[in-house]
Amino acid sequence: MCTAATYKTKDFYFGRTLDYEFSYGDQIVITPRNYAFNFRHVGDMKNHYAIIGMAHVAEDYPLYYDAMNEKGVAMAGLNFVGNAVYAAIKPDVENIAQFEFIPWILSQCSSLVEVRELLERINIVNTPFSEQLPLAQLHWIISDENESITVESMSDGLHIYDNPVGVLTNNPPFPQQMFQLNNYMHLSPKQPRNTFCENLALDAYSRGMGGLGLPGDLSSSSRFVRVAFTKVNAISGESEEESVSQFFHILGSVDQQRGCCEVADGKYEITLYTSCCNVTKGIYYYNTYENHQISAVDMHVENLDSDKMICYPVIQGERINYQNK
Repeated sequence: MCTAATYKTKDFYFGRTLDYEFSYGDQIVITPRNYAFNFRHVGDMKNHYAIIGMAHVAEDYPLYYDAMNEKGVAMAGLNFVGNAVYAAIKPDVENIAQFEFIPWILSQCSSLVEVRELLERINIVNTPFSEQLPLAQLHWIISDENESITVESMSDGLHIYDNPVGVLTNNPPFPQQMFQLNNYMHLSPKQPRNTFCENLALDAYSRGMGGLGLPGDLSSSSRFVRVAFTKVNAISGESEEESVSQFFHILGSVDQQRGCCEVADGKYEITLYTSCCNVTKGIYYYNTYENHQISAVDMHVENLDSDKMICYPVIQGERINYQNK
């Protein structure tokens, strides 16, 4: 299970948690402008916008979980198990395999306006990457600094939804996630006033009581509500340090700890990593379950005209700063 969110101060930020019981061996991967993407049904793309994100590399191909391009568009795929259905190949459309969807969009779109135009002629197809890596059941959030959309491929076709909160988790489908926010319209960061009965002397006996009823469990529907409430009420200064710190705190509201979500006997889902992309500047920040220090990779430090992938290993192992040594 996973959670994605957007955030805007002076710059635009986008990121996600990846929650699972094991890692496939992830890397921060830059695909420069001249790295050739070989798309299974639409041919090669030898020149494109540069992309940076978290990916599993297989057969010299980046299987991106989340990424952004040099033009300011960001995108993440999140589990959508039981609802995601991909189509068969069709004529007169652009047939894109599920695992190609992120590079297909980010390679050639500089805004959500262009993303929407591209989606009008796309067909997300059921072609697996390999026998060892079958189809992942996903839906996606795509954002620029002006807007976000959610894309869901289901049995009744491809759905594209405006996403006004800039948040996505897993199930149920996005319209139901948004509808449930109606149940929490009374929540507020302010202290509540007594509307229960004017003849009863009821008091707010603790700070934070305006948030009473905010769900605290780890289900995807509850995480949607919690991170949406946290994100829309989050306040930050506009410096890079303040903005990045606040973004990690926003996604920290849905962090998963080992032992709290058992998925099989002795196996537990945890937040393997949390990412924060400064989409404006092209900097990919992240931390991991085993290393809460924030690390960063700046795509613009690299040769973005190269034709070779640039990969950085994920830094593991907690970094503890002993002040008296």
